[in-house]
Amino acid sequence: MTAPNELRLLPWSGSDGKPCYLSTDDKAGYMSRLADNIESMQLGTATELLEHASDTLNDPDVGPEDLRLLAKELTGALRDVLRVATSRGHFMAVSEEPHHS
Repeated sequence: MTAPNELRLLPWSGSDGKPCYLSTDDKAGYMSRLADNIESMQLGTATELLEHASDTLNDPDVGPEDLRLLAKELTGALRDVLRVATSRGHFMAVSEEPHHS
């Protein structure tokens, strides 16, 4: 997912919460595949959570603790999806730049 000499934003952060990057031209390498798989899982989780959120918000008997937990889960999923979108958006922007020989 990276152009030559470009870093790929990985779908996880370091222990201190800072972004992690991968420097490789090998899109089929172990770390690239791992990142692709984790991104796919994160997007799938966000899709499932969105459906759960719709059901929860339509339930008149849901309590404040359930809503607080839902907000926490949605916040985490949104953070993951934004990281994926940022990474892929950067990749698209780099891919669209004219290459000079």
